[in-house]
Amino acid sequence: MEIINDEYYMKLALDMANRSQGQTGVNPVVGAVVVRDGEVVGLGSHLKRGTPHAEVHALNMAGEAAKGGTVYVTLEPCSHYGATPPCSEGLIKAGVSRVVVACEDPNPQVAGRGIELLRRNGIEVQVGVLRDEAIKLNRKFIKYITTKLPYVTIKTASTLDGKIASRSGDSKWISNEVARERVHTMRHRHNGIMVGVETVIADNPSLTTRLTVPGISPIRIVVDSKLRIPDEATMLHDGAAQTVLLTTAQASEERRDSLTKRGVQIIVCGEGPQVDLRLGLEKLGEIGVSSVLVEGGGRLNGSLLQEKLVDEVILFLAPKLIGGLNAPGSFVFDGFELMKDAVALSDLTVEQIGDNVCIAGYPVWDAN
Repeated sequence: MEIINDEYYMKLALDMANRSQGQTGVNPVVGAVVVRDGEVVGLGSHLKRGTPHAEVHALNMAGEAAKGGTVYVTLEPCSHYGATPPCSEGLIKAGVSRVVVACEDPNPQVAGRGIELLRRNGIEVQVGVLRDEAIKLNRKFIKYITTKLPYVTIKTASTLDGKIASRSGDSKWISNEVARERVHTMRHRHNGIMVGVETVIADNPSLTTRLTVPGISPIRIVVDSKLRIPDEATMLHDGAAQTVLLTTAQASEERRDSLTKRGVQIIVCGEGPQVDLRLGLEKLGEIGVSSVLVEGGGRLNGSLLQEKLVDEVILFLAPKLIGGLNAPGSFVFDGFELMKDAVALSDLTVEQIGDNVCIAGYPVWDAN
């Protein structure tokens, strides 16, 4: 039997925060639990940007029972007026006696001020309970709020010999059905989904989220240096989600105007001949895209990796061997001369999904 202590209630708050991933836009996911006399009297999570925060929902549920109670919250309560009032003031008015915080908020508008305000008003504050779990949960928000760059996750499915398609280009299907369903959950949890124009030309994907319970479809982002996207591409007609094209100054003005009239957003990223991916990510950050799931081909994956723009890599491996000297691989770039220079992944997780294996980790980039 699990021991009931601060970690017990913080795990509940973290679970509630996790359930709202993908719904909060550039805001963090946050869960809150109110406990008094050994009973959970209030629960809440932040559900959508611009709506009440987790603490507000939890305090509203608790009502008068919050007075003298302990509040567990996965991220430091805010102390500033934004789209909603400061949560720190709400906790003070509710008369809680203790607040347990998993981790501080890196947002410069908060950054310890919420904790300080609570303590100045006589509330006991403990910080750091399940800190690592809370930081990992909000890794997309932390990257965006501290750098203004989106968090970039590369997802790829390959055979055991590293091929993402056969030599003829056939790729349906490498991974199993359960693994493909998992990918739709990943789409739901990212603001944007990115592919290269070659993927659009070859597969004509819709890039929407298709789940048993309808999910949120991310903004569709196509890296297309000369705006070669076909006029009949599904994403130009279906209206299922916003479509953004990252291009270069080499794309014709006429083509840009034609696509803009269809409701497509065109973002010029450099003079060319290739899209400046770092600049593209900067401009995506400026329009509020805080996380991007990359489902492109090997060249896009390789370019992002080579430029050290990747935060997380998720590989689905199928128990198949297909060979092919010209069959595309997961990461296509010049590569490194020495094995010691290879990109290493840290904090690996390995999960078997039916007959597939999912390996996930975080690239280790040097300080340079």
